Amino acid sequence: MFPCFSEIETRIHRLMEQQETVLVAIEGSCTAGKTTLARLLEERFDCNVFHMDDFFLQNHQRTAERFAQPGGNVDYERFREEVLLPLNRGEAVCFRPFDCQTRQLKEANPMPRKKLNIIEGTYSCHPYFGQPYDLKIFLTVTAETQKDRVLQRPAFLHRSFFDSWIPMEHAYFDAYAIQDGCHMVCSGQEEA
Repeated sequence: MFPCFSEIETRIHRLMEQQETVLVAIEGSCTAGKTTLARLLEERFDCNVFHMDDFFLQNHQRTAERFAQPGGNVDYERFREEVLLPLNRGEAVCFRPFDCQTRQLKEANPMPRKKLNIIEGTYSCHPYFGQPYDLKIFLTVTAETQKDRVLQRPAFLHRSFFDSWIPMEHAYFDAYAIQDGCHMVCSGQEEA
């Protein structure tokens, strides 16, 4: 369990008592537990969970110029149009998730309107989105734990994590001071 889980739960309950809809971002380093935290919250609340991994760039968007932009390796434009704008209007969401194996968009995935919506993944707090979130959580993990967790994933992914994905995350976090802009900074380390 996350050390700050009860505080996160309390904040979400409070927001849900005060507002018609609540939008939460779970941002942070890869392997810090963003997907796990989102899943735990989904078990506690009747909510939608959206994954930034469903918005990787399509082949025609994968240019040197795009990858040179901090946070440019996700399709933040499509995410804003297909997810954030409908949520902000109080509408149901229908989007086409990106398939990493085929590098194509899958069939449309309709999501019903819910009071609580959680956006999980690195780049969820990209400044392109403005300030749509009621609660922004940044998960941290030590470099040693991150390395250990990466090495537990399929071997063919290791090089991409170490040579591309982690450096791109750090460039994005630093360029936009992402951690400083979050309401909560929590450890993704397991409690002892």
